[in-house]
Amino acid sequence: MALEPRAIDEALYGRLAWITGLRLAFLTLLLGALAFLYFGGQLERYPFSLRIVFSSIGVSYALGGVYALVLRAKKFPRQLAMAQIILDQATWTAIVYVSGGATSGATSFYALTCLVGAILIGARGATIAAASGLALYGALIAGTELGFIMPPADQTRDIHVLAFTELGYPILVNGLGILFVAVLAAYLAERLRITGGALEKAEVRAHEAERLAELGRIAAWLAHEIRNPLGSISGSVEMLRESTALSEEEKQLCAIVHREAARLNELVSDMLDLSRPRPAEIADVDVGALAREVVALARRSENGGNVPIEIHAADEPALARCDGAQIRQVLWNLVRNAVQASPEQGKVEVRLVSRSTSIELEVQDSGPGLSDEARGRIFDAFYTTRSHGAGIGLAVVKRIIDEHAPFGASISVGSTSAGALFRVILPKSTKALEIAASGAVNGAG
Repeated sequence: MALEPRAIDEALYGRLAWITGLRLAFLTLLLGALAFLYFGGQLERYPFSLRIVFSSIGVSYALGGVYALVLRAKKFPRQLAMAQIILDQATWTAIVYVSGGATSGATSFYALTCLVGAILIGARGATIAAASGLALYGALIAGTELGFIMPPADQTRDIHVLAFTELGYPILVNGLGILFVAVLAAYLAERLRITGGALEKAEVRAHEAERLAELGRIAAWLAHEIRNPLGSISGSVEMLRESTALSEEEKQLCAIVHREAARLNELVSDMLDLSRPRPAEIADVDVGALAREVVALARRSENGGNVPIEIHAADEPALARCDGAQIRQVLWNLVRNAVQASPEQGKVEVRLVSRSTSIELEVQDSGPGLSDEARGRIFDAFYTTRSHGAGIGLAVVKRIIDEHAPFGASISVGSTSAGALFRVILPKSTKALEIAASGAVNGAG
């Protein structure tokens, strides 16, 4: 599950905040070390160089304040991260300039910024840090060697301007060091991104499992506390409906009570099916016969009586490898959902299509269709597009198909002006594949 852009920005704000704090702490330590060396008399002979270093640190402190203000405004986090990376490399270049140029040990700060860039914006940040650091380092060396940049006034020229043969080693070592750290940081950042995504998915699955476990406990309680009273209510209402003393209006009221009791019983059954999954028992199943049975049952049920249900399936067997009882539950839930989504003047169509290696079951309603958001969440437990309903039936469907997924089953949902279309794909049985292959050979002969 990918994070939304807003969530990514919020995470980046947090990283920027603590990186800004660490930067200021590091600059403070650097300033303290320089002050200690200065008051110890070790840097008194470098007044010009010290001014550049202190000025660079002062500018970095000022930029830290600017970063804090931009962070408070909650705007342009990626641009701010890139600006911090490049400006940090510029600060280190000033320190490299006064601490030896090409041979300066401060070039390790460039690599430090590569790590910071990877932390902030991943592999892209490490790449930007390495590119800007190498470019500034190269420009400093080239400018010094060509005379465009003069060595610090309080240092001797031979420290900064080296012979060409002397430049190769520090440039190679420092350049490779920066590149190595940048590549390593980029790799680790990418691995962390992938691992973080997998961890997030694992957390979602763990949360879903915990929710299903809780749902199982609730469902068991509901089955005990609701089903028995519902049975008594349904039986009592049936007896009342048979009484000749009731008026026509009273019989209609009894029919409403009986229908709603049946709906509550279906809800309890759906919750039990969702919360107590069982492994699929795979066998060769005639899905065509199964579909015709489900449609016949749906036509006789109270929910399907007002909406015509048509089935389009050939008479010959359509053998698929699946759990017959579970696929019957899938088709029953899809047909029931289609009937509830269709208006009385509409219809529900069930189609069975035999492909070369699979069998497709399609259930299409004549309702208003589904929005993009609804298609993305239609199989989520407790999500429903209707004003009444618990949103459990389709979650049961998805759970069963997921159990069949290792064997080649899948489900998809589409939406057109004619309504929503659910398509279940089941793998053909070995026997069906052999029959199809035999027919193809005989036809060729």
